[in-house]
Amino acid sequence: MSSLALQDEILLKIEKPARYIGKEINSVVKRPEDVEIRMAMCFPDVYEIGMSHLGLQILYDMFNNYDDVWCERVYSPWPDLDRIMREKKIPLFGLESQEPIKYLDFLGITLQYEMCYTNILQVLDLSQIPLAAKDRTEDDPIVIGGGPCSYNPEPIAEFFDFFYIGEGETRYREILDLYKENKKAGGSRLDFLKKICSLQGIYVPRFYDVDYYEDGRIASMRPNIPEAPERITKNIVTDFDDVPYPLKPVVPFIKSAQDRVVLEIQRGCIRGCRFCQAGQLYRPVREKNVDRLKEYAVEMLKNTGYDEITLSSLSSSDYSALKELVDFLIEDCGEKKVNISLPSLRIDSFSLDVMSKVQDVKKSSLTFAPEAGSQRLRNVINKGLTEEDILRGAELAFRGGWTRVKLYFMLGLPTETKEDVQGIGDLANKIATVFFETVPKEKRREPVQIVASTSFFIPKPFTPFQWAPMCSAEEFLDKAYETRQGISSQLNQKRIKYNWHEADVSVMEGVFARGDRKVAQVIRRAYEKGCMFDAWSEYYQNELWMEAFEECGVSIDFYNTRKREKDEIFPWDILDCGVSREYLWREWEKAQREEVSPNCRKACSGCGAAKYGCGVCAEEKTAAERTLLEE
Repeated sequence: MSSLALQDEILLKIEKPARYIGKEINSVVKRPEDVEIRMAMCFPDVYEIGMSHLGLQILYDMFNNYDDVWCERVYSPWPDLDRIMREKKIPLFGLESQEPIKYLDFLGITLQYEMCYTNILQVLDLSQIPLAAKDRTEDDPIVIGGGPCSYNPEPIAEFFDFFYIGEGETRYREILDLYKENKKAGGSRLDFLKKICSLQGIYVPRFYDVDYYEDGRIASMRPNIPEAPERITKNIVTDFDDVPYPLKPVVPFIKSAQDRVVLEIQRGCIRGCRFCQAGQLYRPVREKNVDRLKEYAVEMLKNTGYDEITLSSLSSSDYSALKELVDFLIEDCGEKKVNISLPSLRIDSFSLDVMSKVQDVKKSSLTFAPEAGSQRLRNVINKGLTEEDILRGAELAFRGGWTRVKLYFMLGLPTETKEDVQGIGDLANKIATVFFETVPKEKRREPVQIVASTSFFIPKPFTPFQWAPMCSAEEFLDKAYETRQGISSQLNQKRIKYNWHEADVSVMEGVFARGDRKVAQVIRRAYEKGCMFDAWSEYYQNELWMEAFEECGVSIDFYNTRKREKDEIFPWDILDCGVSREYLWREWEKAQREEVSPNCRKACSGCGAAKYGCGVCAEEKTAAERTLLEE
């Protein structure tokens, strides 16, 4: 085992040196001579954020359970250490070995949000790995991208050797075995990429050519070698009970964003909200067996020492055994004073019984997401919530003892009107009124607080809204101002707090979400100008980004504000995420007619995910539903 990569004099100069020293509880250290493959998994953001990511923990655990593999972790150095590493030419290192990652076989980078793209370049640059895949030699690691943003990899395609599309538990063993075979046979980097590009879910950008029309739209995207498929289909876990799960997750020395045990209870969502990319990408919904979850919870709490457990899913209320699981956790963990966090709850499904039991351990604020202020707009986005549902849910929450409710909305949704924006303040006011009507004065231990937060709508690939135009920064700010004015005019305005997202950052995210390969030059130019940690408001530099777009001759409006036609070729059309384009277009048309589609358990909408033969799609169906599935 090597000594620390950073000398004491450097560690004493920087903020939170524990980010860089490794040796945390449950971290894995192997001897290099005992393994055939060395790799690092990277979350391109600061340690505290990356340590909270479940997907990276799952892959870290899975890889290290292979006898022939040692997987380390690496995160983006904070700006204070970044400066020192550049000045002293210290290469970026893995936390476990403290050795430069440029000497490893693979560097896997998880792509969780678009505003980390310049941090990807930071990681490569500090690692002394060439930024562009075409410039790498046989001595450089193979750089892999994965995660939700890989479903439109084109804006960052030139920086990666290949992308793994889909869920990571399914294909990596095959990839690693092919790597070993290729290495033993004396094959080159290119030979390896040709061998794996025919595997399901593997996208090697260099093996595809893109042609454009004069107006900038894509004319064609096609493979340039016979081994590469015409279309890449995502990988998916079909047996959700029989997959690796980190029962001994790494416990950081410092507080992370999610300082608790994370129990993934299901993957996917039955709801079909038209703005939600995750709800489409992770179809079909697959639940984990409740008895297995009980075992996992006990084991993970024992192995970590945490005093909180969160039930992770896109819609926790839809987990069929939620009440049984919560009852078990309350009974088993109550004496230990373990707090149970239930995120992603639907306001119409969260029962008073469950709420009251959870608050007996430790009470916190409740978070609900109406997403839109009016019923008309909730129908457009297929939220499946009525105002009656929302107010009834708020009443249950207040009767259960909660006095702080967080509400999340989006501004700039397709077809949005001023009346829809005004509805945000109206709804927040009605919820505050419910409190005063529900809780008698003598039982009000503290004043009610409604926190209304708005983000700006960003059209995402593989959603029905991928054809939609996006607002400009000016339009977003006008809508935020209208929202604030609407809240200020309410009777209960003193009980309502309003927060909103940065408009400039949302505009950038919109470009990266639907961009093509031409955007890569802008990202690189912005990085060269000093852009990093763009997801952090104190480091985001909009003027530098504007300069980069202008210098590269790339139009923001081309990617954001124009409406797409039905047959336009999108940069991500070469990928198959499991739902069909025909289904997404049907949902886009229904949105404009303000029609609601049923959730997956009520009726099948024929999205295409039934081809995987698992999860909700494999549940008992009616004859009519079976017809839709077959179509």
